[in-house]
Amino acid sequence: MGIKGLTALLVENAPAAIKDHEIKTLFGRKVAVDASMSIYQFLIAVRSKDGEVLTNEAGETTSHLMGFFYRTIRMVENGIKPAYVFDGKPPELKSGVLAKRFERRKEATEQGEEAKEVGTTEEVDRLSRRTVRVTKEHNAECQRLLKLMGIPCVVAPSEAEAQCAELARGGKVYAAGSEDMDTLTFGAPTLFRHLTFSEAKKAPIVEVNLQKALEGLEMTMGQFAELCILLGCDYLEPIKGVGPKSALKLLREHGSLKEVVKQLRARQSEREVKNAEAKEQEEEEEEEDVAATSEVEPEEEDKPTATEDDDDSDAPKQKPSKKISRRIEDSDEEDGDHLMRDAEEEGSDAEEKEAPASSQPKAKSAKGKGKAKASPKKASAASKPKPKGKGGISVPEYWPWEEAKALFLKPDVTPADQLELNWEAPDVDGLVEFLVREKGFNEDRVRKGAEKLQKMLAAKQQGRLDGFFTVKPKEKEPASSKGGKDAKGTKRKASGEDKKDTGRTGAKKARK
Repeated sequence: MGIKGLTALLVENAPAAIKDHEIKTLFGRKVAVDASMSIYQFLIAVRSKDGEVLTNEAGETTSHLMGFFYRTIRMVENGIKPAYVFDGKPPELKSGVLAKRFERRKEATEQGEEAKEVGTTEEVDRLSRRTVRVTKEHNAECQRLLKLMGIPCVVAPSEAEAQCAELARGGKVYAAGSEDMDTLTFGAPTLFRHLTFSEAKKAPIVEVNLQKALEGLEMTMGQFAELCILLGCDYLEPIKGVGPKSALKLLREHGSLKEVVKQLRARQSEREVKNAEAKEQEEEEEEEDVAATSEVEPEEEDKPTATEDDDDSDAPKQKPSKKISRRIEDSDEEDGDHLMRDAEEEGSDAEEKEAPASSQPKAKSAKGKGKAKASPKKASAASKPKPKGKGGISVPEYWPWEEAKALFLKPDVTPADQLELNWEAPDVDGLVEFLVREKGFNEDRVRKGAEKLQKMLAAKQQGRLDGFFTVKPKEKEPASSKGGKDAKGTKRKASGEDKKDTGRTGAKKARK
């Protein structure tokens, strides 16, 4: 899932942290690629013309193998040396997110079956992609393929993105390659995105520099991790009502996520108290309305029904009871009671802008014949407009952000100095046996791909110029300059020692 809205924040606040590259400009780079993300990407993107996953004659899925084989060859052809990292056991804190993903897949599967009966082809294809799930068999087959190709692969103790970041920090690779922005939160100094995209998309490789991102956001690494948690990550649900811009604003105002949560919970408690008071007042008003209704006597018994023979047929008709008029007016005033009262700023703004209810025209009676006056109590209630809004900010009762921060800053990884990444010549016969004999690939294409791998991995790569030179800041010139001039540009007077030296030099020249 990554970090919600982080890319947009960086574009706005730290544009220097993001650069686009053509893939050919990355020659000579070693990159740790998130293999688990790549498998998922290939299962969704690499499909037949009718939108179905690629399969062999036995019905086995081959989309992930097709993607790994040809996208890896593309990287190697452009001088990039990829090393793939696979997920290990997920952290316990991620179990909630994984459960929700399972429910969404289940729902998509049910909708897909229904769409096959009554839906369109596009709808069936869309729902089919939502049901994709990476299995242990997919992982095992991809690892077998990479070893036959001579490409190193690592199985992380936990999160693949965290292990990619560790390899980049330890100098084993130049950058981490993933579509998940939380790779930066794990501390990857450089992140490459779109590295495994299809060449047909012509999408540039996006480089994100962590140090420049921190400088643009004016944050420490700890604050950056807290910002990512507040935006919404794989470990915790985002706080309702907090978007990317408000998250950055809150952290800048309060300095830490601890203070932000403290302030938000305090506001939430105040809002809950106000809501409870408003609800209690509403219940009291409803009880008064019921009591007023019970005191009214039926109108049929108060006056006889007029007929054509009655002498008093021209007499003025009796006005409705004051209590009935008041109840009718109250019902008109309380039509908006269903609106939520827990909005904060929106509600206060509405109270300032809305005109007093006493200045509005009085409500008419039910029959429209005459006007009724509201009681002082009801008039005062009507003078307070109902706040409008979507409910304000709500912090979940269980929101262990400290645990999430610890997972980002101190993840479960294998130290980089304990891992060796070796790129070797491909096993051509092994590739033919696995991809052609077992999975039904075209033999000519497999052999041509193996030849490209053999050629590029065996060749000695040309070094990059930026690997030989280091850019240093320009040093300031000393106060005094050449010619014996001081800082103000005037000649300094020669001291006695200087005169003696000059005399000796002249004598030597004369003897010569």
